[in-house]
Amino acid sequence: MTLTEQVTKKIIKKLIKGEDYRIEIVTLINAKFLQFAIDFFKRIAEAKLNNKNINTDWYKKEMLSTELPSDEMAINAGLNKKTITNMYNSAAREIVIKASYEHYDTLYNAIDELTKVEDLNLSLQIKFNKVSVELDINESLIVINTLAVKRAALRGGLWSTAGKQTEGPLMLTLCKLYSVAKQNYSLKPRAKKIKKGDVNREVDFFLTTDDNEYKCEVKLMGKGNPESADAVIARDSSVFVADKLSNQNKSQLDKLKVEWVELRNQKGFERFKLVLKKFQIPHKNIDKNILDKQVDKILDEVFT
Repeated sequence: MTLTEQVTKKIIKKLIKGEDYRIEIVTLINAKFLQFAIDFFKRIAEAKLNNKNINTDWYKKEMLSTELPSDEMAINAGLNKKTITNMYNSAAREIVIKASYEHYDTLYNAIDELTKVEDLNLSLQIKFNKVSVELDINESLIVINTLAVKRAALRGGLWSTAGKQTEGPLMLTLCKLYSVAKQNYSLKPRAKKIKKGDVNREVDFFLTTDDNEYKCEVKLMGKGNPESADAVIARDSSVFVADKLSNQNKSQLDKLKVEWVELRNQKGFERFKLVLKKFQIPHKNIDKNILDKQVDKILDEVFT
């Protein structure tokens, strides 16, 4: 699942303005989770209605059906495919099915033992199409656990996607703001060898001159993240662009002679001009009076 272009545009606009972008991702997580919850409750109601006259575990029969997509089956069992991959070094369908059944049985037994010990009366009532179903405490806890796992999976996936979807367009926006010619930047390297080491396919962006290409690393990370300099060292980058940087981060980068841009700094993205000067890349000044209009126009171009 990827971020929509609309959300990505909003993130970039906030980064350019030096504002916190995280609310955009949180809003997206909430919207996707709430939609999942509504759809999930509908399926629960339908499943229990379809199996109201049987004594077997209706949830396992309907929500862990082997006819379901493997990722959906895993979530319904209280797992996600990433966890299964880490556990079994595989996300093959047969592995996911086996892990889902094993985990569900363990979870069901744990909940059953807990409810026998705890004097607690809990039930969920779901009304759908004027028909209502009621879940007992065991069923309710299984449903609550599934919702928690789904939200965690959405959260992890969307935060990761936010960075990957935003980094390239952000750098394109910075270059276009300073009227950098197309031949002086690239999302892919032009040559097999570039300044400061071999090409790394994980590098996000490249600034180029006639003779050199400079690796640019982009990280939408929080202040003080200790992995910042490590990423730059590992990829031998020449430029590091981040949302926030601690003084220690900046000191590390300065010692490595890596140019850095901290978007949430007082001058924020304007430090990118110093990078262009350092590498003698032709550019023009920005008219701050029409900055918002420029950004909107550029983003429309980037996402066309």
